[in-house]
Amino acid sequence: MKLKEMPDVGISNADKVFHSLTYLILALLWYSTFLFKFKMPSVKALIYSALFSTIFGIIIEVLQGMVTVTRKPDFEDVIANSVGVLLAVVVVLVYNRTQIKKL
Repeated sequence: MKLKEMPDVGISNADKVFHSLTYLILALLWYSTFLFKFKMPSVKALIYSALFSTIFGIIIEVLQGMVTVTRKPDFEDVIANSVGVLLAVVVVLVYNRTQIKKL
């Protein structure tokens, strides 16, 4: 069976991929801000950026259900947001580990 012949079940993962990529970028931006602007140590900057991004994602989803009438909170969006944050953490850890240390 070819992909074109697959039945449409009405579920798209594009939204979740977008959420993950957006929160990956958000967490990396927070990390850079904490690291370079506030001169935090790398580990502390990484923890703060991960916490801030994750909490922000949860708050946004809760507010969608409380403040709007056309949107509803989606637990899967929270998971996708958190996956993006975790990917950012992995990117930073791998990047920092592969850098050549100055003597």
